[in-house]
Amino acid sequence: MDRFIKRSKPSGIQVQADATFIDSKYEPAYEPPEKRPRLGDIKVSDAETGDSTSASMEEDDGDALLFQGSTSDEVTFDSVTNEHNPSQPRHQTAFESSLPAVATDEEAIEKYEAQRASQVSSSNAEIASARIENRDWVHGKSSIYVDAFNLALDTVLEDESHLFDTKEKCVFEHWRSLGYEAQYLYVRLFLRKTSMWHRIERLSYHSDISDMSLAIAKENRQSNDDDDQGSTGVVLHDNYRFADDSFSCIKTIEEAVLLLSLDELRGLAKEAKVQGKNKAELTRAFCRTSARQAGLMAVGLRRSSTNGSTESGDSLENQDSNRNAHFLNKILAITGPLIRLSEAVFKLFERWTEKSLTTIILAKMARRNYPDYIVCRSTNIFPSRQHLLEFELSMRKEYEVDQVLEFNGPPGEEGFRKIIDVFESIARRWRELIREENDREDHVYEFGEGGYLRRFNAGHAFTRIAHKAAHAFGRLHRYREEHELLMELLTQRLFHPARRGAWYQRKALLEERYMWEADADPVSADPEVRKKHWQRIAVITCETALEDRDCHLIYHYDLQKRLTKLEKRLRVPRRLQHDFGHVRLREPEIHTVQGVQVVRDEPNSKGDTGRGLSTKTIWLDELGERGENDQFLHVSVEEMCLSYYRNQGWKGYHSEGGILRTLFAYLFFDVLFVYVPNVFQTPFQTCPLDLHTDTFYPTRASQINHRLVEIANGRAEQILRKVHEQEHERRTCVVGLNWDFDIDDLAELVSCLDGGALAAVCKVMAQEYKARGSGVPDLILWRTGGDEPSVSTDNDDQKGEVMFAEVKSANDRLSDTQRLWINVLTGAGVRVALCNAVAREVRRS
Repeated sequence: MDRFIKRSKPSGIQVQADATFIDSKYEPAYEPPEKRPRLGDIKVSDAETGDSTSASMEEDDGDALLFQGSTSDEVTFDSVTNEHNPSQPRHQTAFESSLPAVATDEEAIEKYEAQRASQVSSSNAEIASARIENRDWVHGKSSIYVDAFNLALDTVLEDESHLFDTKEKCVFEHWRSLGYEAQYLYVRLFLRKTSMWHRIERLSYHSDISDMSLAIAKENRQSNDDDDQGSTGVVLHDNYRFADDSFSCIKTIEEAVLLLSLDELRGLAKEAKVQGKNKAELTRAFCRTSARQAGLMAVGLRRSSTNGSTESGDSLENQDSNRNAHFLNKILAITGPLIRLSEAVFKLFERWTEKSLTTIILAKMARRNYPDYIVCRSTNIFPSRQHLLEFELSMRKEYEVDQVLEFNGPPGEEGFRKIIDVFESIARRWRELIREENDREDHVYEFGEGGYLRRFNAGHAFTRIAHKAAHAFGRLHRYREEHELLMELLTQRLFHPARRGAWYQRKALLEERYMWEADADPVSADPEVRKKHWQRIAVITCETALEDRDCHLIYHYDLQKRLTKLEKRLRVPRRLQHDFGHVRLREPEIHTVQGVQVVRDEPNSKGDTGRGLSTKTIWLDELGERGENDQFLHVSVEEMCLSYYRNQGWKGYHSEGGILRTLFAYLFFDVLFVYVPNVFQTPFQTCPLDLHTDTFYPTRASQINHRLVEIANGRAEQILRKVHEQEHERRTCVVGLNWDFDIDDLAELVSCLDGGALAAVCKVMAQEYKARGSGVPDLILWRTGGDEPSVSTDNDDQKGEVMFAEVKSANDRLSDTQRLWINVLTGAGVRVALCNAVAREVRRS
């Protein structure tokens, strides 16, 4: 059943999160990670985008000390970063991935708010409806944004109130005392670039806030203690504020000039007589001019009075101050009142995301059916406040490493040294956490809940930092330290088990090529003896990896290949060498399909119309159904090739990964929803929270392996029909399951597919569901034994056959994820074809 397949470069990243707290990330490969969002990053498709440097929310008189209050204790929070990075894509959390696909656009939000509005201030539905229709009801009594924000707060405090101290609880109480408009104002700014200043005049919240200045002033309380109340502080003092105003917080020209648009800056620069080609040059020139002494006073000249005495006048410092104040007032007059969220309070609220809870609210409205499972939150994610703070620290350290690797260009030697410094700062605590987690696994966790809960242990993030540090050691050619760190990573089995295959691969490579020279205690002075010594160790590493249950199938082929090569190099007797011939991969078949390609005239970047190939090619479906006037239909290249195969006697779909995900959902329906503590935290989930993590498979290893044996023994069709009979009428929402596929087609497909091959494919899906969701060949084809086979095999006449086809047109190449799936399928004994679409003729549309 276990087939060995070649490793490929990972397709992307996987993201997980707690139901109410912080985003984190999983990436199952050795390479440096792709870009990831900051802690608690939220991207909202507001209609009001405003200026890139500002948007606003302040009252006319400039009094913008929004939502100020007092508490008794002091606590410090650091932040991962103070800004959203608009260039970074927002990744789904595991919680969002477990929810059904529901509409979250403006129409869905308006429908929700209209429904809530009808329930406000009236028990009479007709009166409420009339009020909405006649616009007697003022929009501003309910909003999905405020509802979701408050739902997040209430959900957290219901079970995790022990994670907050007295001062933070006072902030929550103060929040509840705010009026709706004040809460709405804060939440909408919370969903935008929270570290940026926002211009009040540019906000368009008038449908929910009747009087912007009143909404701000209503909760405005002046503070008697101004110490450490600046917008850059992270300390929540006795006198805290929910938002900062521009007049009390912007004190320097350098900060103020960044608030201007290019046209506004040009106008001010003209007055100050400075020049520049773009905004950056104008900004630098203006700041230099404002800091420079001006006029005759700057060279020591003073105006003399009529009696010959020299007037003292203003000092140079006063002139400088007055000039800066002049330009500062000019800038603030142009921008008008500005406001931004106070950093200290924002850090308290950013621990949970609004997006997941908004989806829950809309999912509730969808009135869909969900599987039957036990909702359980038996264990607090964070046992104590200290665990939460340490987890936040680990996330900040992890983000610091990712900043070096991802967001600032090639790291270079300095960048890699910085990564190593970060690791060394946490290495001791990392090792302590590993020992603590091992003890917890042996004596505390009873039902396998540790697999998911340890993702919110600081050791999880620290292990990922260690993984990146090993990469940094390698890039700096410090192979001995890299090898030692890889051995430590492999010694522990609890954090990031899905990376074990990559660690084995790298360790074996180091032992084969570098360790004979990097070894601090060589076994011999003869280089050849040292090389053979380390090559034997590499052989042991490969054998151990292939026997390791946590080393995924995708790494086996590469390890196999290295092991065979090492045994030949060491001249191991043939009878003692490993033989992997029974799982040798087959190359995909090469098929060529000719057709007529249609080229549209599309304007280029200059607006000229010319002949050019679009990225998605269009073809005539000469073998398929005809359209109006008996004309050939214009179809995609995949549909054109599918018609070709159907003409050859195949049945099939252009489904890419859809049909495999559907089969997996059918065959593992009861396994997906088996009781595991803490992975079902709402009744509106389509999958467990850990499905997209590296803990899904080991947590349910017994159930999954039992089901794989059943599939290998030919019971797939029986399992599929049983689940369809139970759930189809309700069209239950299950991850990946598309009820539009005909059940008879699916049953026929699995009956034609060898049970062992189907089991091998399902095992790969179970081990890395998220990472292997893409790259599946475009077409899935099958035909029963009664159909004419194109290739004769021993059991074609009895069972039928299945073939996957990856379609490629001109200048299209296989991606890494597609190569991986070709290796998975061929390694499992399934036919795979690389179908090249060739344009026999090119016509202009």
